[in-house]
Amino acid sequence: QVQLVESGGGSVRPGGSLRLSCTASQRPFSRSVEAWFRQAPGKEREFVALIRWHGGSPLYADSVKGRFTISKDNPTNTLYLQMDSLKPEDTAVYYCARGSEYSTSLRAYEYWGQGTQVTVAS
Repeated sequence: QVQLVESGGGSVRPGGSLRLSCTASQRPFSRSVEAWFRQAPGKEREFVALIRWHGGSPLYADSVKGRFTISKDNPTNTLYLQMDSLKPEDTAVYYCARGSEYSTSLRAYEYWGQGTQVTVAS
């Protein structure tokens, strides 16, 4: 059973930055895909960004493209999400997830973290 633990959430003013981290208990398989999703109050969980663990271009939701950057550190099995130029509409609980399919669908991801709250407000 893979355990994923997010950290780095918090409160920030509009225009600010945060970096989320997600540490995994097990090394990803060669076909692993890791992603970030988010869920705002009263809304469904939505895709934010994904990256293949062993190469390839990342994929971003249109709403965060150019502002968020997904990256990974292979030796430590850590996934990151650098969030810049944050907007109030980015307020949500952010979740990291691991799967084996290159997909923006929640159903493609087998393992999930517990989530970390990001609040953007003045």
